[in-house]
Amino acid sequence: MLIVTGVVEVAEAGVEKARDAALIMVAETLKEQGCIAYEFSQVLGHTNRFRVYEEWQDQAALEAHFATPHMAAFRAVLADVGIVSSEIHRVVGGEKQPLG
Repeated sequence: MLIVTGVVEVAEAGVEKARDAALIMVAETLKEQGCIAYEFSQVLGHTNRFRVYEEWQDQAALEAHFATPHMAAFRAVLADVGIVSSEIHRVVGGEKQPLG
């Protein structure tokens, strides 16, 4: 399993458009083979900041995701609304275990 996590900030004027695009992106991505979890959510207290969290079965599934039409459409919306900053990381390895 691999995890993709990070933060994307968009221009204030583009928040609603980015959020609407994210709703479609999440719904379509959750249908993909190899997608275990996929979340794109607003950070409380920062209306233009979104947290990305994804779990993928393997690198091949993630690469297939990057090639989907809904990913291309989502990237186009983000480019249109204006990305202020983006810091996204991939975490590989380890075993998912309950905390506590």
